[in-house]
Amino acid sequence: MKKILRWARAIAASVLLCAVAAPAEAQVLGPAPEECTDKVLPSGARIRLCIPRRGWNGDLLVWLHGYVSVFQPLDLYSFPFPEGFHPQNAALRRGFAFAATSYRRNGLAILPGVDDVRELVEAFREEATPAHTYLFGVSEGGLITTLSIERYPELYSGGLSMCGPIGSFRGQLNYFGDFRALFDYFFPGLLPGSAIEAPPELITNWSTVYRPRMRAAIAANPDAARQLVRTAKAAFDPEDPGTLATTIVNVLQFNVFATNDAIEQLGGNPYDNRGRFYVGSDNDLRLNLRVARFAASPEALSNVALHETTGDVSLPLVTLHTTLDEIVPSWHQPLHLLKVDTSGRGVVIPFPVHRYGHCELTNEEILGSLGLLVALGR
Repeated sequence: MKKILRWARAIAASVLLCAVAAPAEAQVLGPAPEECTDKVLPSGARIRLCIPRRGWNGDLLVWLHGYVSVFQPLDLYSFPFPEGFHPQNAALRRGFAFAATSYRRNGLAILPGVDDVRELVEAFREEATPAHTYLFGVSEGGLITTLSIERYPELYSGGLSMCGPIGSFRGQLNYFGDFRALFDYFFPGLLPGSAIEAPPELITNWSTVYRPRMRAAIAANPDAARQLVRTAKAAFDPEDPGTLATTIVNVLQFNVFATNDAIEQLGGNPYDNRGRFYVGSDNDLRLNLRVARFAASPEALSNVALHETTGDVSLPLVTLHTTLDEIVPSWHQPLHLLKVDTSGRGVVIPFPVHRYGHCELTNEEILGSLGLLVALGR
């Protein structure tokens, strides 16, 4: 009977949260409304603390944004969801307090992010004491959410992880590296650098020179593009041929803008494909003989291990992931669930969403998942 009542509360909360659609907003959260205060933590991370002036329900929602390039300013970011879901507005309009952090740095900020969200919650508790504290994050923020739930369960009440690399961080890095190595095989000489190096020329002229050059090459040789996506095991929508080029450009953009920073933060190259045998091309033997090979540094691999989830979850954790996510592959969701099953602890509820694109989630899907999380965490 208690379990039935709990699920009934979950469904009711989901309906309540879905009652009002969130308005479309830009990727940055924007100026702080009257009920919010912006501060800077000793680490340098910017934070926002918000408490509704009227009708606070006593709970706190903590937003964790996704990956932001080191070439962008440090700021409080949202995410370009297709229906304009705005985490701050969604929380405050439904009676929740809200908190967010920029993290202390852009780029690879997963471990600093775990510390920053902990310091953010401590700063909020200097202003007020929430009855429950729920984390919800997207992409890189989805991994920060999951690691925070695993490592500091005493501070939080549960989490919603959306489209994060929660199954294997090393697998995610290898996915990006494989894609660039395979691209250089199928489209040789098109991009300067390699899977483990993005020269300044490539970064500076990405939008004006290299992205258009890539699209032209893909259009001229669609068969090579199809082989590339097959061998890299990357997602695209077979009913929409245009997504083939979109996948290639989007994945390589992450490789170009994230590789150098990741190598710097991890203390060396984390990508290794020496033992990989690629399949899916018209001539797999030729591909595997000629594709470039790279060796990871031991120091980098040791640091990569610090970013891995364990599945040791003792709080409610809801995961959302689009099944045709070209940036963070959907295999992360079942792989993390397998870790949870192995650990023998935790309440993890995965929701696969059958759609193309990186976290192309509707407002209803996000709000419904939040509602389920809140009900389970009480």
